[in-house]
This record gives sequence, structure tokens and C-alpha cells, in this order.
Amino acid sequence: MNHTHTEKTAKPIAPKVQELINASKSLILATVDANGFPNPSYAPFVQVDNTFYILVSFMAKHTKNLAEGRQTSIMFIEDESATKQIYARERLTLEATPSQIERDSEVWNTVVAQLKEAHGKVVDVISGMGDFILIALQPVKGSYVNGFGSAYFVDANLEIVEHRNDVNHQSK
Repeated sequence: MNHTHTEKTAKPIAPKVQELINASKSLILATVDANGFPNPSYAPFVQVDNTFYILVSFMAKHTKNLAEGRQTSIMFIEDESATKQIYARERLTLEATPSQIERDSEVWNTVVAQLKEAHGKVVDVISGMGDFILIALQPVKGSYVNGFGSAYFVDANLEIVEHRNDVNHQSK
């Protein structure tokens, strides 16, 4: 019996990068320590233009990594309970450059007020603690996936650059 294999190409789904970000209250954070070990975590955030801001404590390993400007990646991902296919959860992954914002600067005051508006009065308490610092995460580039065969390259402005239609997706 001769079986022929016809390959079906998945149709890309229209990207909704900003909608995924807007649906998130926190971002997943991946940093690397001085020995090259990864330190995954998460942090509540606010977005101002295309920069993400997080208020983090030096009690956490990732904060030192961020303060020292080490390689950083951030991710936004669809809630597991909302996904139709666990293998194809909508997600945005970005390489980002971290930088510390000076305490009581204009940017600090503006962003901390936005964090309070987004996440409540707890921000008043933690922003007053000396071990908490404000970090800006500036996207460099990344990828956005919203289904099988629906993956895209994203630029620093969070805009789709091109569809990833042939990268490591070969049939066997």
C-alpha cells in the first residue's frame, strides 16, 4: 500500500501583540547571574511607550542581575485556563536591555504613580523600602507566537517585522 503525505500549511493568525501585553498584569522575567546560571521570576509591570518598568527587591536574585545590566528576556503568555491548545499558547518573548531608574527622579515618580494606579496601594509601601529599585526594560527584538504556523519576528518597537514561516519547521 502506497501512502502519500500531503503537507498542510497552517495559516498565520493576525498578530495581536499589544492586546496580549494589555491582558497581562505581570511579566515573566529571565535573567542570568554572574556564573551564567538562569534566574527565572516574574514581576508586575507598567508599560510606558515601548518600555516596561518593574519595581523589584534586592532580596531576589534577578534584581542584582538586572541592576548589573546582564542579559535579560521577558515574556508575556496567554493564561493556561484560557488557551484552546496548550502547545500553542499565545506568547511574546523579548530580549531586553535593563537599566536602573534613579530614585526620586521625574521618571521614578511618574512610573511609580502608574504602578500604584495599576497594582494598588502596596506600591506606596514597597517603593519606600530601600531594597526596592525601579528597572526599565527596553525591548531589543523578539518573537510573537499565536498558534501553530503563526510565529513572527518582533522589533524593538513591538511591531511585527516578518512571519517566521520556515525557521526550524521542517517535516520528517
